[in-house]
Amino acid sequence: MRALTPAEVLFDGEPQPAVLPPCDHYAGSEKLIRKSLALQAQLGPVFDITLDCEDGAQVGHEAGHAELVASFVGGEDDRFGRVGVRIHDFNHRAWRDDVRIILRQAKKAPAFIMLPKIRSVFDAAEMVAFIEASRCEFGIRKPIPCHLLVETHGALAEAFELAALPGVESLSFGLMDFVSAHNGAIPDTAMRSPGQFDHPLVRRAKLEIAAACHAHGKVPSHNVSTEVRDMSVVANDAARARNEFGYTRMWSIHPDQIRPIVEAFAPRADEIALAAEILLGAQRAQWGPTRHGDTLHDRASYRYYWSVLRRAHATGQTMPEACSPLFAAPDSESKA
Repeated sequence: MRALTPAEVLFDGEPQPAVLPPCDHYAGSEKLIRKSLALQAQLGPVFDITLDCEDGAQVGHEAGHAELVASFVGGEDDRFGRVGVRIHDFNHRAWRDDVRIILRQAKKAPAFIMLPKIRSVFDAAEMVAFIEASRCEFGIRKPIPCHLLVETHGALAEAFELAALPGVESLSFGLMDFVSAHNGAIPDTAMRSPGQFDHPLVRRAKLEIAAACHAHGKVPSHNVSTEVRDMSVVANDAARARNEFGYTRMWSIHPDQIRPIVEAFAPRADEIALAAEILLGAQRAQWGPTRHGDTLHDRASYRYYWSVLRRAHATGQTMPEACSPLFAAPDSESKA
């Protein structure tokens, strides 16, 4: 009898929580888009690229910029299918045109569509529904995941409802706009480290978003680090986002930020080895309780260690060859 895998036995028939590359890198101009795609070709699909229609387009030239973005999605330089797009917000006249231009002209569908400045679950639901209808109209076979940018009071108040929306894959925190929305009540020091992790209102926002995502199996994506010279600051921001706030993904706005973000979110070699040992032992025991050293394990801890291996896979880490049977099922991460 074939050995059952973690994906088959640990989730009681429910979908596994989403795992995405840990870094979401933004690029708006043609020059930066090409540079980002070249770096992705070099490093592999350990980070996503989001082509930016919102901040990248000049006023009055939104359609032309959407056409530029569409020319890169699914093109020869999109080697891994991990290129997404950010469209204009719900109150901007161009957001529907962004969607239609990109889905009509791109060689294949984007990996995801980022929806910025969400103000309510109703706005988000309308945008998601329009994207789905456009996807069907243009004959795109698979649904396109939507990522929502939470940076307003209304969106934060409805974070759990937003995370529960069908078609939504991830929630991101927009730190700068969130702080600005408080009209000076939060000091500008909260827009950067260490203040962004210390101010109570900002801490609350980050924790609400992370909790909402984990409650619904979605990916919480942390805001950018504004530091572009000292990469130790970026690495520390990423480590704190992961270890203290429960984020599994983070934005990047400069190519030099990508490596430290990926490294901060990647499991260590000893964590990977321990997870492999425990899960292989569990598999041999047909997923009943086991003992590893002086510690007892059951399905609760197995799910934790499976998440370690899935994160290792998403960050391009080397795993023991013996792990291959754990990824053997047709619906496993290795077949995604």
